[in-house]
Amino acid sequence: MSRIPQSFIDDLLNRLDIVEVIDHRVKLKKAGKNYSACCPFHEEKTPSFTVSPDKQFYYCFGCGANGNAVGFLMEYERQGFVDAVESLARVAGMQVPKETTEKDVKHAKKQRGLYDILGLASTYYQKQLKEHTSRERAVSYLKGRGLSGAIARDFGMGYAPPGWDNLLVKLGTNEEDRHLLVESGLVIRKEGEGKLYDRFRHRIMFPIKDTRGRVIGFGGRVLGDDKPKYLNSPETPVFSKGRELYGLYEARQSNRKLERLLVVEGYMDVIALAQYGMRNAVATLGTACGEDHLKLAFRYVNEVVFCFDGDNAGRTAAKRALVNALPAMEDGRQIRFLFLPEGQDPDTLVRQIGAERFTAQIENGVPLEEFLFDAVAEGIDVNSMEGRARFGKLAAPLLNTLPNGIYRELMFANLAKRTGLSLDLLLELTKEKVSLVAEPAKPEANQQPQPEPELPAHLGANIGGNISANTPPHLDESYAHIPPLEPDYVARTAQTSAPKPAPVKRSSITLNPVRLCTILLLEYPKLVATLNNIPARAETEDEELTRLFDLIEYIQQRPNCSFNSILGYWGGRYGIEQQQALADLVANQLMGSVRSVENYNPEQELEQSLARIGQKLQKANNQKELAKLQAKGLGNLNNEEKERFRELVRLQHQQT
Repeated sequence: MSRIPQSFIDDLLNRLDIVEVIDHRVKLKKAGKNYSACCPFHEEKTPSFTVSPDKQFYYCFGCGANGNAVGFLMEYERQGFVDAVESLARVAGMQVPKETTEKDVKHAKKQRGLYDILGLASTYYQKQLKEHTSRERAVSYLKGRGLSGAIARDFGMGYAPPGWDNLLVKLGTNEEDRHLLVESGLVIRKEGEGKLYDRFRHRIMFPIKDTRGRVIGFGGRVLGDDKPKYLNSPETPVFSKGRELYGLYEARQSNRKLERLLVVEGYMDVIALAQYGMRNAVATLGTACGEDHLKLAFRYVNEVVFCFDGDNAGRTAAKRALVNALPAMEDGRQIRFLFLPEGQDPDTLVRQIGAERFTAQIENGVPLEEFLFDAVAEGIDVNSMEGRARFGKLAAPLLNTLPNGIYRELMFANLAKRTGLSLDLLLELTKEKVSLVAEPAKPEANQQPQPEPELPAHLGANIGGNISANTPPHLDESYAHIPPLEPDYVARTAQTSAPKPAPVKRSSITLNPVRLCTILLLEYPKLVATLNNIPARAETEDEELTRLFDLIEYIQQRPNCSFNSILGYWGGRYGIEQQQALADLVANQLMGSVRSVENYNPEQELEQSLARIGQKLQKANNQKELAKLQAKGLGNLNNEEKERFRELVRLQHQQT
């Protein structure tokens, strides 16, 4: 008689959440870490039925009923074992096999081993963030990004210290464990030589969890000069980046009744939003948001909002997400697109305007249908007959990927109205093969693993001793004293000569540090006296930056000046138009919204914005100095100039 393999049942239970299985049938209430309800298996007035999401187990203290999701379904719906498994498999989208083999048994054992070793690694990394002698640089970075210890704990953040085999020495105590470390992607085996070394070194560690909270992989943010800046675990038997969403488990732990998920770019965006109470953000893992990602998201919510930069790259990424999202747009689901101001990401923006204002921007996101038709219409004169024909030819194949339902019918009706073409003709056009994104996507920085640095010859295949003395020079802790305030700010805000993207509906907020400093000084001129690090004035073609330097100098000369006296001086010195420009800045609704944020600190905002301006100016000066040295020719440089050249190159790489 055939039977369902235990490995399949284990996999099925891994994919399901017992809280959701039971909550669909018996309303549960949060009770600390667990959930409770009146027991469905006996009469009671006081809840004694408890469901543990951590153990994926239920238990009634009144009647003793207990079990997993399969057992609950068997008892509650009076189903047999096979019927209960098949019912749950349909929910999970899995096909039930009916035989077991030795291979299944081995597969299940290996999976359990991988989960165990990954969990131990996560605990190890968290301990290093608290105790390792090199932890200060990691802690300083996290504090510089405004993260609290509580939020770092909630996301299980850790630290992989410098050195080639720290984790290997700690967890690889026997051959079986070393094999699991390699299989899990935590340790690399050098081909042909059998030498082993840690994949993650001198990085802040972000554990990636499945929907049951088990660690399945890691992302690591570099603290030295290694590339890439972010490194993910490779594909393993328990980790597929095309099917996982970072932060989903934490979002669901925070709110079991999630209504919306915000899809952002990276780990730090997810965590920064959570720091401000917005615990519904998730991120893909170095890949575009695909159909499997959306299937996972829509298991828990009916609304997904994509968050992208408003530049060309962000718009191209949004188009890719749009195409991938269409097959998932079943009736009742909603997708919107939020385009951030240039030079901003969720991490920086939420700290500048607060969670309430950021949420308001999400509410005003562009609906999928609006973005789709706007994207297709780019570069097309839809007022001409030829343009409408072209528009229909491009849009119809995209709409054809929508699943059958009312939403699909409405979209085709909308397209017919926009083009004046009949539904029959539009359905004929669905056979056309077109692409919304004209050029192939550029690979993201952490999408393709970079070549691993050459392993030092003295490290053998077996576990060695303490090799901290052999740490590569680029991990030198002599730079640990440098406070890493917004280290990737310059890379995000660098201006380019790329053409402006076609207009899209996006946030009306436009924040840049120069304008923000100007507004703050106009409203709080006495803050100048409290500033410690005002950037030195530099020659620049940026008119707003020149105006800011003029304003700072004026206030320094007249420390008791007011907004009215500044306006009076400005009108006489620079003319009525420039005076009106200053008045308009302060009248801008933006600052009114920012000031309404609870605990808003203008002095801190000013200090941070000036620091960013200083970083940008310093980078520009470094680039000029580097260009001069390059122009002289490396062979013509003296020792001091060569050393300076190397230092400038290092700084340039660190800022990209």
